[in-house]
This record gives sequence, structure tokens and C-alpha cells, in this order.
Amino acid sequence: MWIVLLIVLAVIIFAVIGMYNNLVTLRMRVKNAWAQIDTQLKRRFDLIPNLVETVKGYAAHEETTLEKVIAARNAYASASTVDEKAQANNQLTNTLKSIFALSESYPDLKANENFMALQTELTGTEDKIAYSRQFYNDTVQMYNTAIMKFPANLIAGMFGFKEEAFFKIDESEKEAVKVQF
Repeated sequence: MWIVLLIVLAVIIFAVIGMYNNLVTLRMRVKNAWAQIDTQLKRRFDLIPNLVETVKGYAAHEETTLEKVIAARNAYASASTVDEKAQANNQLTNTLKSIFALSESYPDLKANENFMALQTELTGTEDKIAYSRQFYNDTVQMYNTAIMKFPANLIAGMFGFKEEAFFKIDESEKEAVKVQF
């Protein structure tokens, strides 16, 4: 009888350890996925000053558009939560769209090699950011599902595993950029 009880107890202990380790692995994947987004956003932020300087030379009177880009970049730097960073990122994305729309008004700017190279770099970075966002949200979904499923939800509750926030975009980011001449 004691042997059966010890075997059942050992199975329960190993199951709890397995669930706990799985939750830790999933939580670390979420953190890694966020770090990938952060890496791509850092790359984007490093490109922005060069883009702004290039545009300034051609469109000096478009100072407000350029100031919005810098302000959005700074807002991200001061954000601390995933939601704040997502909101600041969305604001920056919208202002970058304005700069690329602005380039349509300035044929010399549009033909400038520096601007074209920066635009290509930023486009590639935007693609990587979009992929990283999708990967992050997929990872968060797997983690959140795991901490809600029975019996893992008991382990998650006992050890303080909390639901993670998804990376969401603003409704305004879903709208097409309006180009007016």
C-alpha cells in the first residue's frame, strides 16, 4: 500500500515539476519574443535620425512632420510597459508613413540615393517588426492558454504566472495614408 502511495505521490510531484518547467519555458519564450521586437525597433530608431536629416535638406518647411517623428521616437524610449511601447510604436509608424507620403511631394527627395537607401532599410525593418509582432502574439497566446488550462492553472496560480499582454495596433494604423498635393 505504501509503495503504491509513494508511486502516486512521485507521479504527482513529477507532473507538477513538468507543468512548472513548461510554464517557465513559455514565459521565457514570451520575453524572448518581446526582445526580438525591441531589437527591430532599436534598429528602426537608429535609422530615423539619418532619415530625418536627409528629409530636412529637401523639405525644411515640413518641420512639424519631422518633429512628430522625433517626438514619437522619444515617447517609445520613455515607455515602460508593453501597452505603452505598442502605443508609442503605433504613433511612430503613423508619422513614418507621413514622411514617406511627403516624399511624393518632393521629386528630388524621392530620387535621392540616401533617402531611397534609408527607405529600403526602413521597409525591411518594418517587415521584420511585423513578423516579430506576429511571433510575439503567437507566443503570448500559447503562454496565456497554458496558464489558463487545467491543471496547469493551479500551478500557475501558486507560482504567480500572470497573463501577458498582446501587442496591439491602433485603429488609426489600419487606415491608408492620405497623400495630398
